[in-house]
Amino acid sequence: MLSCQNITVSVAGRVLVRDLSLDLQPGDCMALLGPNGVGKTLTLLTLAGLRRPVSGSVLLDGSPIDAQPRLQVAQRLGMLLQDDEDAFPASVLQAALLGRFPHHGTWRAETAADVAITREALARVDLAGLEDRDAATLSGGERRRLALARVLAQATPTVLLDEPVNHLDPSHQGRILRHLRALADVHHQAVLMSLHDAVLAARHATRVVLLFGDGRWACGPTRELLTAANLRALFGTAYAAYTGPDGTVLLPAA
Repeated sequence: MLSCQNITVSVAGRVLVRDLSLDLQPGDCMALLGPNGVGKTLTLLTLAGLRRPVSGSVLLDGSPIDAQPRLQVAQRLGMLLQDDEDAFPASVLQAALLGRFPHHGTWRAETAADVAITREALARVDLAGLEDRDAATLSGGERRRLALARVLAQATPTVLLDEPVNHLDPSHQGRILRHLRALADVHHQAVLMSLHDAVLAARHATRVVLLFGDGRWACGPTRELLTAANLRALFGTAYAAYTGPDGTVLLPAA
């Protein structure tokens, strides 16, 4: 669905990711992990075709993404930005309905099917019943879930998410991540999301990509890559194994 070949990402002359090659397939739920400033957001923007790599190429459905019309890209790929704010006054339903725009364009009004898909997306993020509320009156966490509902309503085969559980309480973090995993497992969509929490990645991701910020990266199955040694090298702090009701997890030791 989405792949990149030897892309290099840099900012202000500093190489953050060098020669990254990935192949995001149907059923993948992949987590992008790393501390602040290592290029997670820039990498996602590059994969979405919103930023050119220094070198290398990004392919969507086998064709260069930067050669495809953006409306066509939006029908195949949805992206949740790290800071996704509504620019205009709108109700919750109206704000979420913007996710349907790539499927009907400027001159056709939303159909009953569009509204039904959008209402289902709002229910998935626990915003059912708030459709008529002014989006500007929502809390920070509710606005984050509204932004995610807009991407879910877009209903694309591939989804890129920049910190999808940012500002969310633990209950909603779990609910959202379980739904994202279901998009991969049940609906065979391809999901790539940036996270800071290795525990959440271990529970919900099939594969992980580690970004070290100096050009180095690693990609592989979650269980193989999320070791105490790798996490210490990644985040610069020691990790230790703790056993709880759900098994063993790796947590910062200090």
